[in-house]
Amino acid sequence: MPANRIVIVDDHPLFRDALNQALSVAFETVEILEAGSLDEIAMKLATDSEVDLVLLDLAMPGVQGFSGLIFLRAQHPQIPVVIVSASEDANTIWRAIAFGAAGYIPKSLPAKEIRAAVAKILGGEVWTPPDIGLAGAADPQTSELASRLSTLTPQQVRVLMMLGEGLLNKQIAYQLGVSEATVKAHVSAILQKLGVDSRTQAVIAISKIGGSGDWTRLPN
Repeated sequence: MPANRIVIVDDHPLFRDALNQALSVAFETVEILEAGSLDEIAMKLATDSEVDLVLLDLAMPGVQGFSGLIFLRAQHPQIPVVIVSASEDANTIWRAIAFGAAGYIPKSLPAKEIRAAVAKILGGEVWTPPDIGLAGAADPQTSELASRLSTLTPQQVRVLMMLGEGLLNKQIAYQLGVSEATVKAHVSAILQKLGVDSRTQAVIAISKIGGSGDWTRLPN
């Protein structure tokens, strides 16, 4: 097995190719896989989760906000996920780390700096741009929400995101291929874990992470 297996998840083939080339010259032995959507990376990891690092674009079709990051962290907590994004907003970077990212790499960085950042993350560090101050971006409410979201199972994350889309229990049950009673049980567990009393409050929590997207096709 190669020393490192890295998956690049981005819907732009040209960027995937450029990042692939930049990383290929950085390590003596590396296997780089690519995926163009959250569906694709979820399917890959469902059959082969022997991956050292996932580099995830923050903005892709069907993925809003940090919902993709939260899903992958719930599904495969052992795999570090790094956000690679065009956004360099301090609040966005801080929230990505709060929601479980192992690092945040702006797409504007030169290839040499991206390679150095990836190397540090593979070495166990949490990497963020050193020239962007994050202290003022800290938000206790986001930290609390992130802590609670981390307790959800992958299926509960999926149900929660679909609640955010305004789907009823019956609709969620149909789209996920489970019973309505199972969905009700998930909703009850979600409300308890998030510390809220109603679906409405749960949806408000979802709005804070930008959680809309197609959550019906992801693997269990």
